[in-house]
Amino acid sequence: MTSGAPERGFGIVGTGVIAAMHAAAIATVPRARLAAVTDVAGGAAAAFAAARGCAAEPGLDQLLARPDVDVVCVCVPSGLHAEVGVRAARAGKHLVVEKPIDVTLAAADRLIEAARAAGVALTVISQHRFDPGLIELKRLLGDGALGRLVLAEASTKWYRTQAYYDSAGWRGTWAMDGGSLMNQGIHYVDLLRWCMGPVTEVTAVCATQAHQVEVEDTALAIVRFGSGAVGTILSSTAAYPGFPQRLEITGTDGTVIVEDGRIVRRAFGAQATADVSGDDAGAVGALGAAADPAAIEVASHAAQIADLLAAVEEGRAPAVDGQAGRDALEIVRAVYESARTGAPVGLTDAPGS
Repeated sequence: MTSGAPERGFGIVGTGVIAAMHAAAIATVPRARLAAVTDVAGGAAAAFAAARGCAAEPGLDQLLARPDVDVVCVCVPSGLHAEVGVRAARAGKHLVVEKPIDVTLAAADRLIEAARAAGVALTVISQHRFDPGLIELKRLLGDGALGRLVLAEASTKWYRTQAYYDSAGWRGTWAMDGGSLMNQGIHYVDLLRWCMGPVTEVTAVCATQAHQVEVEDTALAIVRFGSGAVGTILSSTAAYPGFPQRLEITGTDGTVIVEDGRIVRRAFGAQATADVSGDDAGAVGALGAAADPAAIEVASHAAQIADLLAAVEEGRAPAVDGQAGRDALEIVRAVYESARTGAPVGLTDAPGS
């Protein structure tokens, strides 16, 4: 934001695990202030607000009526993202929507249209685009350092206990959550498309291997890109004890491997660098988010929120806009459809953000 930008008040809808990350991120962004929160569980909202020195509102309407709330962070279950986001947009609030944008393309389209009609900014959380390793990878791709792209792999091998799914009735349901790919793997699905471009076809297998849930806890897909490159997507919450998220991009002139947002290996032509070590390769804690959904770094969330505010001031779209969120969701939905039918699924994905 520019130095003369006004202070922006934030409201958080939903005070579960990820809301704490949003609150912590807001606290680090210049000229951003958490004004109020709300949750269907009033006691949870009150405790959350008391711990952070903000107001707790009894419902969404009351939060949206506050003149000191300029931006709403939508942190409710995924299947309610569009419902809450549309109401916030119509109230004139800018939007930070947690991933995924919603669980269906129809809902995503309603939200995108509502934000457009209201003239408010919409960003869908894909905070890893702001990780140092991804920023560097995109620079390398932009410079053509890898040559013509030929192969990509996106892997999320995480672990969640049955207690994690049992902790809330909406978890592990198709209507409100989606499976491991929709919930956990979508981060690296977005990064895969961001780096490799539009997807034209998906062939997939999904299975529920280690949990009592109605959704998949393991998904595998082969992906064809519009460029002619191919790739794979792997997502699981059954991979004990949990491993770093990994993105590997290979072109005719080199390969770059990113783990948990950091480049751990790069090789160009005949000259391969040593594996990166030290802070640049470290994960968040011993296992981090791979085993604990609360162990997510705040800096990248803060960078995405700061980008939204800058976009508002500059009159541009956020770096990760509603269409970007829809693009990632379309790939996930295609994976599920292919797994259901046992046949390849074509996509209408078009070049975008």
